[in-house]
Amino acid sequence: MGTGVPASEQTSCAKGDPQVYCPEDTGGTEAVQATDCESPEDNQSQNEPGYSSREDTGQLMASYEGKAKGYQVPPFGWRICLAHEFTEKRKPFNANDVSLSNLIKHLGMGLRYLQWWYRKTQVEKKTPFIDLINCVPLRQIYGCPLGGIGGGTITRGWRGQFCRWQLNPGMYQHQTVIADQFTVCLRRKGHTVYQQVLSMERPSVLRSWNWGLCGYFAFYHALYPRAWTVYQLPGQNVTLTCRQITPILPHDYQDSSLPVAIFVWDVENEGDEAVDVSIMFSMRNGLGGEDDAPGGLWNEPFCLERDGATVQGLLLHHPTLPNPYTMAVAARLMADTTVTHITAFDPDSTGQQVWQDLLQDGQLDSPAGRSPTSQKGEGIAGAVCATGKLPPRGRRSLEFSLAWDMPRIMFGAKGQVHYRRYTRFFGPDGDAAPTLSHYALCRYTDWEEKISAWQSPVLDDRSLPAWYKSALFNELYFLADGGTVWLEVPEASLPEELVGSMHQLHPILREYGRFGYLEGQEYRMYNTYDVHFYASFALIMLWPKLELSLQYDMALATLREDLTQRRYLMSGIMAPVKRRNVIPHDIGDPDDEPWLRVNAYVVHDTADWKDLNLKFVLQVYRDYYLTGDQSFLRDMWPVCLAVMESEMKFDKDQDGLIENGGYADQTYDGWVTTGPSAYCGGLWLAAVAVMVRMAALCGAPDVQDKFSSILSRGQEAYERLLWNGRYYNYDCSSQPQSFSIMSDQCAGQWFLRASGLGEGDSEVFPTHHVVRALQTIFEFNVQAFAGGAMGAVNGMQPHGVPDRSSVQSDEVWVGVVYGLAATMIQEGLTWEGFRTAEGCYRTVWERLGLAFQTPEAYCQQRVYRSLAYMRPLSIWAMQLALQQQQHKKASGPKAKQGTGLSMGPKLGPKETMANPSPE
Repeated sequence: MGTGVPASEQTSCAKGDPQVYCPEDTGGTEAVQATDCESPEDNQSQNEPGYSSREDTGQLMASYEGKAKGYQVPPFGWRICLAHEFTEKRKPFNANDVSLSNLIKHLGMGLRYLQWWYRKTQVEKKTPFIDLINCVPLRQIYGCPLGGIGGGTITRGWRGQFCRWQLNPGMYQHQTVIADQFTVCLRRKGHTVYQQVLSMERPSVLRSWNWGLCGYFAFYHALYPRAWTVYQLPGQNVTLTCRQITPILPHDYQDSSLPVAIFVWDVENEGDEAVDVSIMFSMRNGLGGEDDAPGGLWNEPFCLERDGATVQGLLLHHPTLPNPYTMAVAARLMADTTVTHITAFDPDSTGQQVWQDLLQDGQLDSPAGRSPTSQKGEGIAGAVCATGKLPPRGRRSLEFSLAWDMPRIMFGAKGQVHYRRYTRFFGPDGDAAPTLSHYALCRYTDWEEKISAWQSPVLDDRSLPAWYKSALFNELYFLADGGTVWLEVPEASLPEELVGSMHQLHPILREYGRFGYLEGQEYRMYNTYDVHFYASFALIMLWPKLELSLQYDMALATLREDLTQRRYLMSGIMAPVKRRNVIPHDIGDPDDEPWLRVNAYVVHDTADWKDLNLKFVLQVYRDYYLTGDQSFLRDMWPVCLAVMESEMKFDKDQDGLIENGGYADQTYDGWVTTGPSAYCGGLWLAAVAVMVRMAALCGAPDVQDKFSSILSRGQEAYERLLWNGRYYNYDCSSQPQSFSIMSDQCAGQWFLRASGLGEGDSEVFPTHHVVRALQTIFEFNVQAFAGGAMGAVNGMQPHGVPDRSSVQSDEVWVGVVYGLAATMIQEGLTWEGFRTAEGCYRTVWERLGLAFQTPEAYCQQRVYRSLAYMRPLSIWAMQLALQQQQHKKASGPKAKQGTGLSMGPKLGPKETMANPSPE
């Protein structure tokens, strides 16, 4: 594989003695091992979260042999050397990992699933909403995704490859497209001295290109929605820093929707000789799969000059139905920059033509006119190159954009056309890619200022540990990359009879659109509500109008019904798809027609689940409390009454406490619960308490009295039946797991405290019981599990052994752990909260290599389950708890609340939101 570069200028990639590289004053960000759990010492309080981590050891950077720190790379985030290899290789959870006893329990479900899977894949030719036969394999490669909210996403891996694609809504393609690369060319005194693809790939195509970048002299740093890749070019006295920017801007409902990304290449010349530098951005039209096979693809150059700024690049037209799109690869033309292009080359060839074109003079030939249309089975790619001169000891920037315009989409059922949110600002005609590129290249500095203003208060807080700063922002990737759609809502699609009873429904949906994100990239259901309960903190704190929009959609679905009968896989019974006045499990499958057909989930009949209705009531009040939106509360009040009325039937003995039904009838859908239980019983009491508060706010004294009576009786029953002196029992069955210590047992209290309730005269659960239970969870589920280094296991037996009575009780659920940590912070156990959450971050991001694909669950050994999952967004509940704690300290001692029935929230959005809008 020749490069055309003189042998004297080539450098080998040989690993010498590793030198650990850590940025100055970071507090440390990279470690595989969680810190030992010791008692606080010196003068540091046990309640100071910063104590939760000693200086990290930097194993993710241990292979880095370079000296370069990169240009303006921040100290905090997730950092990894490109040569790093994760030693632990786990596998997806499957039937082989189920114990014999659990296998016997679920034999019927397994057989029914196989029948259903065969019919779905072989007869209907569809992809199952959960495919247990073909799990996504482990690839420890992902980095920050590109693209705003709801316009599709493209993931660029930490080694530089473009490797995960979600352009068709909610449907993922996990493949590396080899032609999608950045290449650097250096020229001195009119001669090319160095030309290298900035990738560690060694592919079988494009073999004329110089592959196999030496990863020991490069590192990747992620702080979503930005990322930095630093390349120290061996022997060249040149350092490249590629800064990747996506417009994820809290409280911004325009630019946050744009399907664009920016790559700014800061080039530093550390030598005494001038150098010409070229960066070539090549990209294939399509992904090289079946969507490209029919042909008909074509590329063309474009140049857009507007408001004194000029952008040049290529348009890659991909007209394949049902969701045609155009990709734009572009660079900004400045006075001292040359932008050139090659319109088309064969990405499956040796690539000799384009490589030699660049090698010859550091530029591309720039032919005029559009390319020929690709033929059946033929691939087509193009490239854009930006070139500039660096003086000795100088620095300069080269700016690229990537934009994709898929304005009109159809879901898998191909039933109706939807328009993405960004079309409101850039038009629905499919010709917006040049304008999007120009807009992004002109606005990205403003985006960066807003991102910095948003993140700085957290990053500058020296009391917070470094790992938390990384986790808080990097876990947000899922809001954009969760198969997310953000759609315009046509007026005709809203039913008049329901619009009339919800006065703000029409204005909210019309102004802010319709939002949907998947339960997980492998669990393909939009707005799965029992999981959104955890994840919703990110949305209500950062884009509250999208949370309200989602709530209105959920209310609409609640008041509707679909009496079509279907068979449920766990029980085998036939039951309706959706009953009226119960919260749906989800809003639908992107491979069908979401919002029109809800409840894609066919494992259980969730009309009998005990948690969904309660979670709606709790979220409604929390959303009101954090926004102060009284119109929203009034609109939701009748829906809350309806769902609580539906819930009443689960209190069979009228003691004020609901009972579970002897099967897995809540979000832990593989963990059987019988009779009164800590989890659902706690959610019930919290929801009843919230109904008392809302009844007072809505002027309904009779309803207030009714729920006050239920609350009083239910509290007595809950304490009598479940409290054992150290924690609340799992449930009231006669089985040994009845005494399990459930890590999520305080979920009701968590939401009450997040909503300004749960203490003083609004206390529902005795505070000393809550604190004691949390201490017990920390002692058993955290410290006694995996050496305290992997977070909290869902269930632990009181004799210190994980509860293995179900397929979920011995798992760690990352999103549950973050919620548990928030609860600990709320109750003053701040050190324990950070210590608990740290175990999950270290395990996922540093040990298992699951960055930007945080799973729903993992076990102590061997397996993980459901990559890239919604629930871990609950880490934003930790941030809310910290802010409320700070607000409480700043406010000083307060008089006791009276009845706990004040007519407005104690804290408005300005006090409790993580990131108030710039306005």
